[in-house]
Amino acid sequence: MKQILSRLFAHDTLSREEAYDLMTGITHGQYPEAQIAALLTVFQMRGALVDEIIGFRDALLATRVPVNLGDIDTIDIVGTGGDGKNTFNISTCACFVVAGAGYYVAKHGNYGATSVSGASNVMEQHGVRFSNDADHLKRSLETCHMAYLHAPLFNPAMKYVASIRKALQVRTFFNLLGPLINPCLPKSQLLGVADLAQMRLYTNVLQKLQQRFAVVNNLDGYDEISLTDEFKVMTNQYETIYQPSDLGFEKVERAALSGGKTPADAARIFDNVLQNRATKAQTDCVLINASFAIQAHAPQLPIITCVEQARESLLSGRAWETFTRFVEFNQ
Repeated sequence: MKQILSRLFAHDTLSREEAYDLMTGITHGQYPEAQIAALLTVFQMRGALVDEIIGFRDALLATRVPVNLGDIDTIDIVGTGGDGKNTFNISTCACFVVAGAGYYVAKHGNYGATSVSGASNVMEQHGVRFSNDADHLKRSLETCHMAYLHAPLFNPAMKYVASIRKALQVRTFFNLLGPLINPCLPKSQLLGVADLAQMRLYTNVLQKLQQRFAVVNNLDGYDEISLTDEFKVMTNQYETIYQPSDLGFEKVERAALSGGKTPADAARIFDNVLQNRATKAQTDCVLINASFAIQAHAPQLPIITCVEQARESLLSGRAWETFTRFVEFNQ
């Protein structure tokens, strides 16, 4: 570690293999906390590069609890978090809209860090019991078109850095790695990011990993498509800035997307969306994110067709039926 730190202090970079070896050492408890904290600080100041991120990712996946879902072609829908907007559970709602449209969703999530309610919070509010049993998760997919993978159950090696991250109280490259270490290795991903620098980094990473993807960013700083302003989408095939009106949506006010003050508030909004009882702003925000998730998974479809599929899933009640079946199966 000492040699690595000396190189990094001199503005050197790591190869994918060096990053892999370094993270492997961290996840096996080989380095003192002070050295790990110094390492995190270096990358916080200069940012991690594509090969470094991929090397770190590979090492974390090597220590994961593996999940084999067979030949089921899945998509993950996730935001990086950390935008400080405290929106309701937009990406998790979108998961059930996409599942209700007939696609298979393997959602990798955790408790909220900068919002009242993360994906795991809203699942717990509905009585969902988390599992890392591969057979159970596969049956959940087959039965409900949806499986939920609670991150702490699959990444035991993260315990070696938990106390350091808590003590630093700032975002580190581990926050960047979270969306990249879904243990079932889905072939498609909708990834929401809070700024354009992250967008470019993730796009380059996902291109190199040869995944189907759409990386989205609302240009006013949301890590999802919020419809509060212009938004940018980058996929394997195109890079475009949209106005909400380009796709038949209206611009919404920021306050309309609040997640409330408690996890119970967030769960109530979640239910209202899936039961078609939410505000137009809440519903539209979920629909637009679900639409680009569908296109990420089925890139041959025009985005307008994807919007139609998402809207049909929600308005027909299939999204809510999918959710209630999922909750029943996972209790």
